[in-house]
Amino acid sequence: MKRLLEKYSDRMVFAGLAESGNPLLGGLDAELEWNREDPAIPVLEKVFGGLNINSLLFSLPAEPYRSIIDFLASGDVNSIRPEDSETRTFMHDLPVIRDFRSDMIIEKLRKRKSVIIEGKGIVTWGTVSPEQAFIFYSSVCFACFVKFFADYLRNSRRGEVSLEQERVFKIALNDLDKYPDEPPVLMSGPFRKREDVYRAVAQAGRLTVEHRLVDSFFGNVSMRWGDTLFISQTTSSLDELEGCIDPCPMDGSACTSITASSEYSAHMGILRLTGMNAILHGHPKFSVIMSMDCEKENCASRGYCHIRCPEKRFIGDIPIVPGEVGTGPYGLCNTLPPAMEGSRGVIVWGHGLFTASLDDFNAAFQNLLSIERMCQEEYFRRLE
Repeated sequence: MKRLLEKYSDRMVFAGLAESGNPLLGGLDAELEWNREDPAIPVLEKVFGGLNINSLLFSLPAEPYRSIIDFLASGDVNSIRPEDSETRTFMHDLPVIRDFRSDMIIEKLRKRKSVIIEGKGIVTWGTVSPEQAFIFYSSVCFACFVKFFADYLRNSRRGEVSLEQERVFKIALNDLDKYPDEPPVLMSGPFRKREDVYRAVAQAGRLTVEHRLVDSFFGNVSMRWGDTLFISQTTSSLDELEGCIDPCPMDGSACTSITASSEYSAHMGILRLTGMNAILHGHPKFSVIMSMDCEKENCASRGYCHIRCPEKRFIGDIPIVPGEVGTGPYGLCNTLPPAMEGSRGVIVWGHGLFTASLDDFNAAFQNLLSIERMCQEEYFRRLE
């Protein structure tokens, strides 16, 4: 357990979510263990006693998340309500408390996956492994970043940016993710062996995480090889896909798709409609932020933009479509594939970016990077 706790502490630092020495993780196996000693442990041990969990994570975020979250949690705010797709689906809202007290933490974590303690950090939990706590922590940081920058753009357009919001914005500018001028070189296709397909999918997932083009475990990767779609499993970590890739026959003759990504049906639709074979789906921050930016103040679809926005919207040459995970009339399987036809990528409202390529992941990864860079540039252009 101690090694597992240290692993996720290191991953938080590598991902820029926390500074070295800050993450405090506890795991309950035969006995309760911690990755390090800390004065907060007595309070958190009481939290373990009040919840049916096996892991707990407490940490002060690294910049720019620290200043952003402190700003969003300040004043009389009882919860932060981001509008991105993952928060709507999995987190709902992000409760805020003022004091580092076990009873207050327990009260919030009984109903939610996280609690923000103003000025002190974030507490999240896991019932299966510390990975869950890491995922929830990462999701809080991502959601708050997206909300802050989306709010700032909206307030700037209205002339309503406060002095404190401006101060935090300037802090955040110093810690934006920096993308390479040239994309990495991935395995070259077409692939002749099944093993190479597995390796290529795992490599694409790992590089998507390493370049910070996805948050926590969200995002997925797939490749069609012959009559089989090889796709990352649902809730799998994209940087650890070895053993977590499902081979799904295109004719549906096996049930392996049961554990496949929740966006399996959307991947199938893209492949069949476009003729491409490799699909990458990430959550680059500014692609998500720009997908949510709209100048229409009084729209009949307000509040339902993420599933049924009626407008045809673009960032440069990239379409923005609504859609929810899964099937149904507003499912991504219906809205996403037609938009992918003839496009180098598509952004789903508040959700993320999909790209595709023919024989390997090189063009798909290059487009993931270049579209995110374009969205970042467009964000600052709209501020002018």
